[in-house]
Amino acid sequence: MSQYEQVEAVLRDEFAGIHPASTVTRCIQAAHHGAVEVTGHAYPGLVERIARRHLQVLATATDS
Repeated sequence: MSQYEQVEAVLRDEFAGIHPASTVTRCIQAAHHGAVEVTGHAYPGLVERIARRHLQVLATATDS
């Protein structure tokens, strides 16, 4: 998944202090899988948007 290295770097920076790097990686992997299942493609921009949403939801859930 080397094409997602930049996406991972951006999201790790964005969610530093909120989620560990391993969580960011897992969200990117889940986003990739979901995008392929639903659309047949996993463009980096789409994967980034899906993974960001996952990370936002997880952050909200852990604040509760």
